[in-house]
Amino acid sequence: MPFNHNDHYHDLLLRELPESCRRALDVGCGTGTFARKLALRGIEVDAIDVDDHVISAAREQSAALDLPGQIRFEQADITHLTLEPDTYDYIACLASIHHVPFETVQKLRASLTANGVLVILGCYREATLRDHATSLLAIPVNAVRRASVFFREKWSEIRANQGTQPPPAPVAPPSMSLAEIRKESATYLPERRIRRLLFWRYLLVFQQRQG
Repeated sequence: MPFNHNDHYHDLLLRELPESCRRALDVGCGTGTFARKLALRGIEVDAIDVDDHVISAAREQSAALDLPGQIRFEQADITHLTLEPDTYDYIACLASIHHVPFETVQKLRASLTANGVLVILGCYREATLRDHATSLLAIPVNAVRRASVFFREKWSEIRANQGTQPPPAPVAPPSMSLAEIRKESATYLPERRIRRLLFWRYLLVFQQRQG
C-alpha cells in the first residue's frame, strides 16, 4: 500500500504529546514507524504488537538507528499484558483498539501519569448516511494520494533499494459504529474528544486529570 492511512495521521497524533513527555506506550506498533518518531524526540517507548513477524521487522528496522530515545519492542497482547499504574505520559493506539474489547481502554487509562494523554486513531463500522458519504468522499482523494506516493517512490532511491516488503499487519473489520464508540468512550474516558477523520478513521484524545 503506497499510501498508508495510519502514517498519514502521525503528525496529528504527535500534536497531542504532553509537555515533558518522557515515556510512551505504542499499542499495535506494527513495524515501528510511529515508535521511532517518538524516540526521535528523546522519548522512551514501549512498543507492543501481537504479531511476532512485525515485531521482528520493527527490531530489524530500528537496530541500526541512533535514536535519542530507547525503544523496547515486545510481542504481546494488550488484553493480557499487565500495565503498572502511573507509568506512561502518552499512549497511542493506531488502528488497533478495534482488535480488542473496547473496555481495554480502562487499563490504558489506569497506566497514564497525571496529565498523561491517550490517543486512539481508530476504525469504525459504517452505519449512517454520513458514514457512507464520508467514505465516498475519501475514495477519490485516496486514489490521488496513492498515485502520488506511488509515482514519487517509483523514481526514488527509496523504492529502488527496497528489498523485501514489510509483513502485512493483521486486519479485522471494526464491529462498533462511531455512535457506539462515542457512547462507550464517554463511560470509560470522560471528557474525551472525538472527531471523524477522512480516511475511514476517527481520532479520540483523552487527558488524565489529577484527582
